[in-house]
Amino acid sequence: MVAVLNKCSSILAGEPSLGTPFSINAINQLTDQSLDLTTSIHWHGIFQKRTNYVDGVSFVTQCPIIPNDTFVYNFNALNQSGTFWYHSHLRNQYCDGLRGAFIIDDPDDPHRNLYDVDNDDTIITLADWYHYLSTNRPAVPAFNSTLINGKSRYPDRPANVSLAVVNVRRYRFRLISISCDPNFTFSIDGHQMTVIEVEGNNVQPLRVDSLEIFAAQRYSVVVNANQPVDNYCKSSLGRGFLQANLTKTGMRALPNAAGRNFSNLNNLAVLHYAGAPDTNPTVDPTVNIPVSKLPLVETNLHPLTPSQRQTPFPAGADININVDVVLYLRSPAQQGVELTIPGGAIGGPHPVHLHGHAFSVVRSAGNDSYNFDTPVIRDVVSIGNASDNVTIRFSTDNPGPWFFHCHIDWHLAAGFAIVFAEDVPDVLRRTLRMASFLA
Repeated sequence: MVAVLNKCSSILAGEPSLGTPFSINAINQLTDQSLDLTTSIHWHGIFQKRTNYVDGVSFVTQCPIIPNDTFVYNFNALNQSGTFWYHSHLRNQYCDGLRGAFIIDDPDDPHRNLYDVDNDDTIITLADWYHYLSTNRPAVPAFNSTLINGKSRYPDRPANVSLAVVNVRRYRFRLISISCDPNFTFSIDGHQMTVIEVEGNNVQPLRVDSLEIFAAQRYSVVVNANQPVDNYCKSSLGRGFLQANLTKTGMRALPNAAGRNFSNLNNLAVLHYAGAPDTNPTVDPTVNIPVSKLPLVETNLHPLTPSQRQTPFPAGADININVDVVLYLRSPAQQGVELTIPGGAIGGPHPVHLHGHAFSVVRSAGNDSYNFDTPVIRDVVSIGNASDNVTIRFSTDNPGPWFFHCHIDWHLAAGFAIVFAEDVPDVLRRTLRMASFLA
């Protein structure tokens, strides 16, 4: 039994355009007593300006939806477009399947001249799958399969996973990690990729041959299908296997758990060129694996258009906070906030997500310098390892209680989270007006 939305755990519905208002009626029809029976849905990456109450976080912005009841998520993403996703935000329920892609199209996409194809078929989700429910997890959960677009191969039940492409066309692949735990290093055998979007934010085109993607992160990459007609491996390589990226065999999704490999075509999917035989790649994916020569480095990502200039020194914001052991923070309106987040916590590197905002990463993991001029803007960042002190900045321009948490879902359930109470007086005024309206 799995928890799903609209009888699927992939794409929500279509591709709405920039400025489209949403009215999504969530009807709780969960009946399996082995699952969590209440639920709520978070629209990951959507700022919910003035609609904090539909951010979908159980016990923070709403009460869970009980069985046979409904909740209507009415919101407008305003000027947001790009690659987002949805998932349950109740306990670890999204690990049981309630997760998927949520795309908002921009008809005036400034990168539109770089690709020919961008549709439901070019959305790629990467996930972990467990052969037990989150309600029956062991003390240290370990996943059994890696899913590429909801499918996987594993020894006792192999399954074909393929994406069809046409020769000499340029494809915008929207890569979304809907993982509960592992990060992946993604690559496509024999092909380079051009990164054009990071979590709803356009970036200057950056060519890479592999990229590390953490839980809840998203990238749009352009891939030119200009190689000889064949079947190629697409790779999502987990922590600890960074050397195994490029072979001319297909798509890879190797998780970071010890003992995982590409034998028996496990953790693989196929990028199928039109005209190629409908078979698996014939090259052994476990041998002659070259090292990536153009891996994505976060500090090489820069906004397509200049962002607001930062105060050019550390601790130069209006509010400066070192996040170590904090449960609740209160911040006034229209202030610049700088968070420094030390790495090295057990179970890392940890990807942290801020609701209601995108933030500037002025210091990235693996780097001891700062970029106050052209930092990448995103909503999930890895805080790295023990020597790291990742630093982000954002503005308190969106009133409400906003969750800030690790997106390794098991860690969130264990308490790796903070609530930011932003512009509390405005929230109280709007709450009183709403109560008066409903009275």
